[in-house]
Amino acid sequence: MKKLFLLIFLSAMGIGSYAQSKVYFTKEITPESLVRIYQALGREAKGRVAVKISTGEGGNKHYLKPDFIRNLVEEVHGTIVECNTAYSGTRNSSEKHWETIHQHGFDSIFVVDLMDEFGEMKIPVRDHTHLKYDIVGDHLSRYTFLINLAHFKGHAMGGYGGVLKNQSIGVASSSGKAYIHTAGYTTNPEEAWNHIDNQDGFLESMAATAQAVADYFGDNILYINVLNNMSVDCDCDGNPATPELKDMGIMASLDPVALDWACVEKVFNHKASDNDNNQPLIERINSRHGTHTIDWAEHIGLGTKQYVIIDIDK
Repeated sequence: MKKLFLLIFLSAMGIGSYAQSKVYFTKEITPESLVRIYQALGREAKGRVAVKISTGEGGNKHYLKPDFIRNLVEEVHGTIVECNTAYSGTRNSSEKHWETIHQHGFDSIFVVDLMDEFGEMKIPVRDHTHLKYDIVGDHLSRYTFLINLAHFKGHAMGGYGGVLKNQSIGVASSSGKAYIHTAGYTTNPEEAWNHIDNQDGFLESMAATAQAVADYFGDNILYINVLNNMSVDCDCDGNPATPELKDMGIMASLDPVALDWACVEKVFNHKASDNDNNQPLIERINSRHGTHTIDWAEHIGLGTKQYVIIDIDK
């Protein structure tokens, strides 16, 4: 009987260990460390590689800068990809978005593709709780591999922004963004902001569309979060709050759920000190029920919250 119990216990331990996703970490936030953590993942980006970033709203200074990401983009021969926004600002039309891209220095270094500039397309979602499909820029079909390169920080509506947001709202066209924000109520950006009362539906819709993009690329996708300039506000805010939390490093994984959860836990478990305060970001995440996006993404099978940290600095 004791032997049977021991076998069951060891088996359970083995299953738990197997279920953990690897999340790679470096304290360094440099162009070189960004390439190193990409290489540590062991999944080569090849073919027609899209690098999804946020180009940053006009006036924002916290987005990932071209000089920082340049080595990685050149390493994979990638194209920077973005989509237009669904709110009024400096990126809600292709004409204005191109001006912002130029002001922020992206098009002087990289090939840049506004994926919904000329059209959009629908891709399937597995989770039909709120949405019938995902609406993305039709240029997504140009690419065979996606690097989801996100700036981890707060967000006024989602609580936080990481790879799940970057892959859902970020890859969606303007009408797709409206569809997600309203949990399937409308695809009209002008009408959307009158129908954003279903907060959990919005968060669940982000998880569902992040999964849709993951399904679209299969194994040809990887995820990186950069934990710097962690304002409570997103790069989509032209006047974001000053970050109160010091830079933490870069994390990467082949599992977007594990990656975002590892970043959230790193922020939540951080010991605050003078000029290094995690409480505003924690409050922003909790007040928007932000971790529900991660919980729902795990629930629908996009990934797992069980992870192990692999420190590539050691």
